[in-house]
Amino acid sequence: MTKELDTEQKYSRTAYADGPRLLADIGATHARFALETAPGVLRSVSVLKCDDYSGIVPLLHSYLADHAGTRINHAAFALANPISGDMIRMTNRDWQFSTDEVRRELGLNTLLIVNDFTALAMSLPGLSGNDVMQVGGGAAADNAVIGVLGPGTGLGVSGVIPTVDGFVTLGSEGGHVNFAPADEREFAILQYAWKEWSHVSNERLISGPGMEIIYRALAQRNGMDVAPRTSPEIISGALEQNDPLCIEVLDCFSGMLGGAAANLAVTLGAFGGIFIGGGIVPRMAEWFAKSGFRARFEAKGRFTDYLAQIPTWVIMTPNPAFYGVATILSEHLRGRSGANTLMERVQHLQHELSPAEQRVATLVLEHPRKVLNEPIAEIARLADVSQPTVIRFCRSLGFLGLADFKLKFASSLTGTIPVRHSQVRRSDSTHDLSAKVIDNTVSAILRFRDQLDVVSIDRAIHLLRKANKVEFYAMGNSRVVALDGQHKFFRFRIPTSSYGDSHLFTLAAELLKPGDVVIAISTSGKLPELLSAVDAARTAGADVIAITSSKSPLAKKATICLSVDHTEDSTTFLSMISRILQLLLIDIMSVGISLGGGDTDAETEGKRLLISHTDV
Repeated sequence: MTKELDTEQKYSRTAYADGPRLLADIGATHARFALETAPGVLRSVSVLKCDDYSGIVPLLHSYLADHAGTRINHAAFALANPISGDMIRMTNRDWQFSTDEVRRELGLNTLLIVNDFTALAMSLPGLSGNDVMQVGGGAAADNAVIGVLGPGTGLGVSGVIPTVDGFVTLGSEGGHVNFAPADEREFAILQYAWKEWSHVSNERLISGPGMEIIYRALAQRNGMDVAPRTSPEIISGALEQNDPLCIEVLDCFSGMLGGAAANLAVTLGAFGGIFIGGGIVPRMAEWFAKSGFRARFEAKGRFTDYLAQIPTWVIMTPNPAFYGVATILSEHLRGRSGANTLMERVQHLQHELSPAEQRVATLVLEHPRKVLNEPIAEIARLADVSQPTVIRFCRSLGFLGLADFKLKFASSLTGTIPVRHSQVRRSDSTHDLSAKVIDNTVSAILRFRDQLDVVSIDRAIHLLRKANKVEFYAMGNSRVVALDGQHKFFRFRIPTSSYGDSHLFTLAAELLKPGDVVIAISTSGKLPELLSAVDAARTAGADVIAITSSKSPLAKKATICLSVDHTEDSTTFLSMISRILQLLLIDIMSVGISLGGGDTDAETEGKRLLISHTDV
C-alpha cells in the first residue's frame, strides 16, 4: 500500500499544471482512450467498440462519463482518416463531424485531430528495447528517414524525416497505391479481387479484410469449398490448428507486406528503418519473424544489397499512437502558450510541500533568476531553510537534486525562445540574416544545454585538474577550438600544446605517458589520422577526451566523450554552429578547472586564474 502511495505522490509531483490531457486513437473498429496525467504517464486506458455508438460525440461522452469530476482542457485524437480542414468525414465509418463543434461540446480549450499514422510516426523515435521486435538484419543509420506501415482495418503508411531541430512526419495515404503482384499466386489473388473492384490497392489486400479476400481467393485457386473466415479466425487457424489453407494465407500475406515495405523503403530512402504497426502482425509476431517477410523485403534485384542494410521492426508496445499524439499536443501547447512550465508546476504543487519546502517554492516563484544563478548556500539563506531542505524540495518535484532542477528550470524560463532553424536566403536584408544567424545559434545552444552529459563533463574536469600535460589534436574547422583551449589551459599553469598537422599527431602521441591527457576535437570523428593518434595515445597510457559526435569512431576510442550531436552538412557548407558548441565545452571545462574543487594543492591553486563566469 505504501509503494502505491509513493507512486501516486511521484505522479502528482510531475502532473500537468492545467490538468490531465485526453488522448484518443480512433480507428474504424475500435477507439482507444487514455488520460495523460504527466509527461509519458497514461491513466484510465479504455477500448470501446465504434459499432456501439452513432457518432464521435456519443463515443466521447461514454468514455468521459467515468471521469465526470475531472476537468480536461486539452485533447488530441489520432484518426484513421485523411485530415484536412475542420470538417472530418471518416473513410471506413459513416461518421462526420466538425472539430470545432466537438471542442465546444466537450468544453475544451484545445482539440487537435491528426492522422493515426502521423501520430504513430511521431512515436517512433522514442521506441526502443522491448517496444519493438527486429525481423532480419540491417542497422539503422543516424539522422535518417524512417518509414512505417501497418495493416489493420486498412493499411496505414507514413514516414519520419529528420530536420536540424527534430523531425517532421508525412501525412500519407500510401496504402492506396496499386497492388503489384510478385508471382503467379499473387496475380491469381489480384484477378479474384478484380472481379469486384476495378482498382485494387495495397490496402484492399494487405489488411484485415484483405486477409479474408486472400483466404477466399486461395480457396478458389486450390479448388476448395470452404466457409468464409474472419482475419482473427484465419490467424488462429494457422497458428493453433495448423490449417494448411490458413498457413498459406499468412505466408502470402507476409510476402505481400514485405513487398510493400520494400517499396516504401526505396521510395523514402528509409535508412533509419521500416516499422510495422497495426493490430494484425503483433498477434502473430513469433511466426512472422520466421516468415517470408524479410526475404521478400530484400528481393529487389539490383537493389537487394541496398535493402539488406535497412532494418525492419514490428512495434510490440500497446497503444504506441498515444505517445505520438501526446507529443504533437505537447509541442502545440508549448509553441502556443508555454503550457506546463516548471513555474506552473511549482505553483500547482506548493500546497503539498512541507512548510520549509514551501518557503523554497515561494523563493522560486518570486525570484526565479536568483534561484537559477545562486549557489545552494545562498538559496538556503534567502529562503531561511537548511541546505538539505533545498535538496528535498528539488526531489519532491521529481528531480535528482539542485543541479538537475536548475537545468530543467532554465529550460522552462527560456521556453519562449523558438527552437528552430531558419534558412538564410539571398533576398534577406543584413538585419534579417543577422537575426537568423543569432537565432539559429541560440536555439542550438539551448538544445545543447538540455542534452548535456554532466557526469562526463565532471569526469573530464577531474582528469584535467590532475593532468601532467594536455595536448590538443584537431584539424580544419576544429583547429580554432583547439587553439582556444590551449590558450586558456596554459594560463592555468597546465603544460599545454596543440597540433593541427596530421603527420605530427601520432609522433606526439607516442611520446605521451600515463597522467597525460589528449583532447581530440572533430565534428565527424572519422579522420583516420586522428583515430590512429588516439590509439597511440591510449597505448602510451594517456587518457583521451573526445569532443565529437556521440556515435562516431572517435567517441568509441576515447576515455571520455563530450558529445556534440548538432547536425550540419559539412560536405556542402562551412560548419559554424558545431564550432560554437565545441567552444562552449572548452569554456565549461575551463570554468571547472578555475574553480579547482579541492583537487589541487594550495600553491598550484593560488597560481590559477579566475575567469569571467566565476565570482571573485
